[in-house]
Amino acid sequence: MTPDAALILCRFLFDAAAVFLWGASAYLCWVVPADLAAQVSRRLRNWYILALLLVIGTTASLLPLRAATIGEGWSDALVPEMMRTILSGTTVGQAWIAQAGATVLLAISRLAPLPFRDRARAIIAGLLLLSLTISGHAAMNSGALRAPQRLNDGLHLLSGGAWLGALVPVIVILAMLRDARWQNDARAALMRFSTAGHVAVAVVIATGIINTFLIIGSPPLNWRLDYQFLLSVKIVIVFVLVALAITNRYILVPRLARSPSLQLLKWATGAEMVLGLAVLGLVSVFGTMPPT
Repeated sequence: MTPDAALILCRFLFDAAAVFLWGASAYLCWVVPADLAAQVSRRLRNWYILALLLVIGTTASLLPLRAATIGEGWSDALVPEMMRTILSGTTVGQAWIAQAGATVLLAISRLAPLPFRDRARAIIAGLLLLSLTISGHAAMNSGALRAPQRLNDGLHLLSGGAWLGALVPVIVILAMLRDARWQNDARAALMRFSTAGHVAVAVVIATGIINTFLIIGSPPLNWRLDYQFLLSVKIVIVFVLVALAITNRYILVPRLARSPSLQLLKWATGAEMVLGLAVLGLVSVFGTMPPT
């Protein structure tokens, strides 16, 4: 595997883990009824641990991978001088320092008392996602546009991450609809997710349009460039996701009392998760490419 391919894989695993930690934790902390949230959080315990291990492993790997891609290949991956240069003289290095700091805080948050652990994890995972705005295309503009572009990209990451990351606990909650003890809270949690999803989707679309024009200055229609072609594919997938979300909210969720609708809702939510992973994969690839 080349350093470039390893970097793309590492970015994908990092993004997926961070999105899950942010979206799932935020949804359970601030949207789901407290008793149900505690129950779902316990069921996701192993997933949280796996995601944390992925964040730690990928963060540790990103700096040497950056050194290898910037330098002469694998031989430069662990050269101290190359890593010092990246850390001290590039936005990539600044972003890695922020990610490493957030990762340490995320690990420490495991020691927090249970009532505060989910909230701490949500806040720190949100900061972890925001660290991605320090480098890459979000930092390509200089002067007066740099701060607004980073702010816009941060909103794009947080809104999209909240939507996609929450799908995992939604799947768990759907399975709990058959349990009479949790039925009312589960229905309330799903309705609230659908309502909050309207806001998330609106922010994703608005910030995505702004990002596109700040980065390439026009719609991504020059498909001879890999970046613009893959961005166009991502946009199509996002609109399919929006169509699924609308179907869930206005057709399937109101019919939750009927089991066929519940099964369809599970399949539709699973499809959203798969398409969300496809979006993260595309971003991991075209995030390494020149946009114009």
